[in-house]
Amino acid sequence: MDRIRIRGGRPLSGEIKVGGAKNAALPLMVAGLLTDDRLILSNVPRLADIQTMGQLLEQHGISVEFVTNDGRILSLGGAITNTEAPYDIVRKMRASVLVLGPLLARVGEARVSLPGGCAIGTRPVDLHLKGLEQMGACFNLANGYIDGKVDGRLRGATIVFPFVSVGATENLLMAATLADGRTVLANAAREPEIGDLAACLVAMGARIEGIGTDTLTIDGVPSLHGAEHSIIPDRIETGSYACAAAISGGSVFLRGARLDHLGATVRILREAGVDVVEEPEGLTIRRLNGLHGVDVMTEPYPGFPTDMQAQFMALMSVAEGASMVTETIFENRFMHVPELNRMGARINVHGASAIVRGVPGLSGAPVMATDLRASLSLILAGLAAKGETIVNRVYHLDRGYEAVEQKLAACGVDIERIAG
Repeated sequence: MDRIRIRGGRPLSGEIKVGGAKNAALPLMVAGLLTDDRLILSNVPRLADIQTMGQLLEQHGISVEFVTNDGRILSLGGAITNTEAPYDIVRKMRASVLVLGPLLARVGEARVSLPGGCAIGTRPVDLHLKGLEQMGACFNLANGYIDGKVDGRLRGATIVFPFVSVGATENLLMAATLADGRTVLANAAREPEIGDLAACLVAMGARIEGIGTDTLTIDGVPSLHGAEHSIIPDRIETGSYACAAAISGGSVFLRGARLDHLGATVRILREAGVDVVEEPEGLTIRRLNGLHGVDVMTEPYPGFPTDMQAQFMALMSVAEGASMVTETIFENRFMHVPELNRMGARINVHGASAIVRGVPGLSGAPVMATDLRASLSLILAGLAAKGETIVNRVYHLDRGYEAVEQKLAACGVDIERIAG
């Protein structure tokens, strides 16, 4: 099993190109189920999750082809020949459940394994199922599978989410594009990735109003057609490398990064003493005089993202003073805390909050990654630590970050991957 070795103490200096957003690319790939025509996606990130989603779509009969040698342009489309999403594929990635709505909308039936993914808490699909039931679907849950059927076509409905859910918003948005009549999604997620999906669906012929707001209105159409769409840059990768520059005391230009997608992340970084400057083609990030403890609470966009919580905690571990990090999205997302403490951090967890008391420095140690974002937080800690840090189980990292060691090494970091 691969490991990553970091020898800390070198500030970042240089440029990193921000890749396409994983959390936008996955639902955009699923949108290929909504038409037999070709959907051409560009700025595709080269990640393990992209390969897994491609395998799942091929299972359904969709042709998935990378049309350039660098794997940045993806062409997918074709007729649906199989409506089962099997456990062996779905268990690898929770986003697989997004095929449920499009399959029901296109062919009226679906058999989808309950999803897997990172072990960071329960991720119920209740909102997905309840919304689709309002649109006329019927479900039976047995033996770890969701069996769904629709008598005829899905029907438009007014669906009020009891809490914000990115996945449920995406699933129902895609399903609604081919439903009979009007669907209103109230208290919908507003993440940039939702807007990117909606923009692609509109290019495919969907009728959607309210993009970027918490109320989406979709007038169903009989069919969608092919389109070309460029995936937005990854705001979590942007935030992660901003933390890398800050924790190492360096300066980095993040090419392609978009300030308008960062929401509360940029405000929190600035409060902590990180300079974020918008340039014509990206963002310049550098640490100012010192890091200061800042309290954060994870919230739906435009609040501080749960996907940045672990990275920011690593940053706060070497900040002056204390900070409190409160996790409101997932109940089991502090598994990186014991590993950071092994490196000399002073973090105490109390329920849904972690108290971080900044220390003058960290020390290298062997640590174990427990999930995708925790993997990056341990690499960040390694950048600031004295001595050598070995991050084990980095297969999590490859699901959501492309070529981390190459990007950091190009900015002067002493880092390498050790094949396991």
